[in-house]
Amino acid sequence: MEIAAVNTVSVAPQTRLLSNTFSRKLGSVSSLSLRSIEREHRVGSARLRVSAASSSSSMDAVTAEKITPASFLENRESKKVLHFVKYHGLGNDFILVDNRDSSEPKITQEQAAKLCDRNFGVGADGVIFAMPGVNGADYTMRIFNSDGSEPEMCGNGVRCFARFIAELENLQGKHSFTMHTGAGLIVPEIQDDGQVKVDMGIPILKAQDVPTKLPGTKGEAVVQAELVVDGVTWNVTCVSMGNPHCITFGTKGGPNLKVDDLNLQEIGPKFEHHEMFPARTNTEFVEVLSRSHLKMRVWERGAGATLACGTGACALVVAAVLEGRANRKCTVDLPGGPLEIEWRQEDNHIYMTGPAEAVFYGSALL
Repeated sequence: MEIAAVNTVSVAPQTRLLSNTFSRKLGSVSSLSLRSIEREHRVGSARLRVSAASSSSSMDAVTAEKITPASFLENRESKKVLHFVKYHGLGNDFILVDNRDSSEPKITQEQAAKLCDRNFGVGADGVIFAMPGVNGADYTMRIFNSDGSEPEMCGNGVRCFARFIAELENLQGKHSFTMHTGAGLIVPEIQDDGQVKVDMGIPILKAQDVPTKLPGTKGEAVVQAELVVDGVTWNVTCVSMGNPHCITFGTKGGPNLKVDDLNLQEIGPKFEHHEMFPARTNTEFVEVLSRSHLKMRVWERGAGATLACGTGACALVVAAVLEGRANRKCTVDLPGGPLEIEWRQEDNHIYMTGPAEAVFYGSALL
């Protein structure tokens, strides 16, 4: 069965129109009656109208058709219309834009922030642009966060990018390619089962390169250093995966961290904007379940609380190994699901394996 829907959002005073069309194939359903729904909501001057229909045997109210990223994006963007595909990696969701014909993003950082708004836009943690490769790489990835800022890279975004390219290029089976990011060269490999394995490179531990103003506690690395946040002393380890991370397993002298008990909305911004992090920081709060099983919640720089952070999962495994809490190969539970992370001793590289899925295809009038 296929279910299709069309969403239309009109926002005053700019009268910005957003249209999303999506088609999702479902497994067999034993009983599903024909149902048509049409709703209109008003919030101030904003109006949202949604129509949907489904049937166990046919689609009379809304025509459903098979759509692929390549076919959907075949109609090139005009100056006012942006075509995109929405992807997510364990709930960390992104708007993917085919930008292979230009080395400049098709939209501005301000427009990206508006598109990421979950009430008045498409809704996403960031906008990712697939661009021509540079310096010998096959492709270039750039990303704008939901606040309009531009990070060096994003681990979950890399997996979404890889699946996006595979569908655009009609790549079948196991494939790998190189991509240039603000954090350097990244090599994703699509597995036979659709999961994406990514060579995330070598973690950066030197304090000034993370960057952090905290002094090194193990050579030039910041391992189990003390950081005072709002009057409370936390033990932290700092790692860069091309973007800065502060990892903590709890407060000084306190009990082992129970991440579900954290008020992340309150404590997260205080870490992100702490004076010890001149470029701000992503923060991972970690609970050790066993030496091969870790659980984390994350506050992302520029995005806030998200369901998953790939670079954060990599960074926390490095921190756990450095602090003697875990093995080099771990399952990391995030709110959106698990990632498999390995910090290989033989090459010092970190490898991340996890899913990425297309959600829907859409176009926006900018």
